[in-house]
Amino acid sequence: MLPAERNKSADTPHHDQDEHPVNKITEYSLTEDQDTVHHEHLQLARIAAQGDPAARKIVNEMIHNIISYQTDRFCKRFCRENQFYYVCTLARPWNSAPKDAPLCEWGNASYAWMLEDLANANRLRQYEGKHGARLSDYIYRIANSLPFYERWKDWRFGRKVHVPTYIQDLSPEAHKVFHALRSGDAIANIAQRLGKSVSEIEALSQRIIILLTQKNRLHLLDPPNTVSLSDMHKSDDEEAAEADLPFFDMDPAQQETHDQLWQAWKKLSAVEQFVLEAMLIDEQDANDVLNALKKLDIAIADGVPPQQTNRQQLYYFRRKTLAKLTEWMHG
Repeated sequence: MLPAERNKSADTPHHDQDEHPVNKITEYSLTEDQDTVHHEHLQLARIAAQGDPAARKIVNEMIHNIISYQTDRFCKRFCRENQFYYVCTLARPWNSAPKDAPLCEWGNASYAWMLEDLANANRLRQYEGKHGARLSDYIYRIANSLPFYERWKDWRFGRKVHVPTYIQDLSPEAHKVFHALRSGDAIANIAQRLGKSVSEIEALSQRIIILLTQKNRLHLLDPPNTVSLSDMHKSDDEEAAEADLPFFDMDPAQQETHDQLWQAWKKLSAVEQFVLEAMLIDEQDANDVLNALKKLDIAIADGVPPQQTNRQQLYYFRRKTLAKLTEWMHG
């Protein structure tokens, strides 16, 4: 044995039978033996699920690249105007904001959320290592699944609204379109993401809106009010600290007005509801509404056939319906 080797051997501590199992895991994680990786990663997951700091560190390092990649993808996809007002903190950052701009916190917050979702104790306990799958393979499959993506969007946009079953029954894609409409996505973007034509998504979106209107549940498409995490530093009071939480509740006065409106709305005829929804909610042009009424052969003025109805009569019908709605609300 060479002197250098003798010194190295003398300086190396001997491991007894009670050596921490995590140390063995780090040794075996570099092997190519599929069975060895299966058993050692299964042991790692169990120890990490129990909260062992050394095991948790190994798991976190193992899935770091997976989380970094998905954080970069998801965050940039929904960054929108944030990149112009805040300095990006991603590994591959945007360079659109001024250098003196405040830091954007969505990147770090997304990383922390993904780490918690992918490496929490329950998730690690569910890993079985079947077919020789490594723990990193198991995490990779979850991180690239649609449910994971939807959960991240739920967290990012405060999207916790249940999709009614009558909406889900419309189409296999209906729940995705519902969430996309609620997020404010353009029809063209939804169609591209789902691999459908624009006309198909437009038709499905109209069916969703019509059905929600009939059920008096159109408010489910209202997005929650959220404030950027990066704005929280601007004020130290308690309200600012809570500003980033999605807020769904109305104040009592607004809730009362909302209830009165829906009670009055239900008294309107289907034609009155259609005209108000088309002109006030959807902001459609009067000519488009007239053409729809003509195609459906619906008259809105006594003694005037649908084909002869003009814009002036349509606007009069709208004013009369609004007056009726207001009277019923406060009557």
